[in-house]
Amino acid sequence: MAAFCGKVEVLEKLWDWAKELQLNPEVIKNDMYLLKDKDGKTAWHMATLFGKVEVLEKLWDWAKELQLNPEEIKDNVYLLNDKHGKTAWHMAPLFGNVEVLEKLWDWAKE
Repeated sequence: MAAFCGKVEVLEKLWDWAKELQLNPEVIKNDMYLLKDKDGKTAWHMATLFGKVEVLEKLWDWAKELQLNPEEIKDNVYLLNDKHGKTAWHMAPLFGNVEVLEKLWDWAKE
């Protein structure tokens, strides 16, 4: 919901608490970073759908901090299908989020 609403400060607080509790990086990755809602959408899906560039930038920084490898990013972020078969790439154009598409494209080239 924080990604949906563009609440970066809420995401940062959750991230800080996870680190404060010294959660295992795998737990943070799987149970927080890549967590899906009932429709199979991740924070990436929600942020791209509603054009929340600041959220996407924070999520991208955390992918680096979690040391996700390119395959994990491709499979679990860029090309992850929700239960309707939609990826983050599908979400951005729904509301004409060109800025989001440009960000996704720039990061894909990295």
